[in-house]
Amino acid sequence: MMNAVRVRGAIDAPSRWLWLVKWCVLAVPHYPILIVLYLVYPLLTVVAGIAILFTGRYPRPIFDFNIGVLRWSWRVMNYRFPMNSTDEYPPFTLAARPDYPGELEVDYPEQLTHWAVLVKLLLALPQIIICWAMEPLLQVLCVISAVRLLATGTVSQGMFDLLMGIVRWRYRVAVYVSLMCDEYPPFRMDLGSGDT
Repeated sequence: MMNAVRVRGAIDAPSRWLWLVKWCVLAVPHYPILIVLYLVYPLLTVVAGIAILFTGRYPRPIFDFNIGVLRWSWRVMNYRFPMNSTDEYPPFTLAARPDYPGELEVDYPEQLTHWAVLVKLLLALPQIIICWAMEPLLQVLCVISAVRLLATGTVSQGMFDLLMGIVRWRYRVAVYVSLMCDEYPPFRMDLGSGDT
């Protein structure tokens, strides 16, 4: 397990019908902000890569910003598709919110391998391909989960655990590709609602 990256989520009694408007109405104010943040994110990752190449350190302000972007996007995903696991509205912040039902944390690396920035993207290609290949499965599973929520008023724990496993895999790969750790992400899903 990659301890440097922790993605937490739990089923937090979502309403049976609210998911119908979350993604197309309620979450909409987050979308333009996330678009801007994700335009800045790769540029700052390149700047961080140059810094790592020469110093072996990820500049802390850039690290905090980039983790904040991943954290914000995870909270929105936890609120709407693919998770639909909470009705608590995601906060508009890059900062950690341990009280929110979905949270993402990444340990700050005190030292990174200088030369690894030159090969991490290449090394991550198999992981990236797997994550892209899992995307259609993720979409199908989230639709099945949403229909079940509408029909029964509950989210299946098994389906939620599977979705969490896919999401955790994706975020571990994103952290590695974004040069935030040297530990290669494992080829596995960590299922369940725990903090892994």
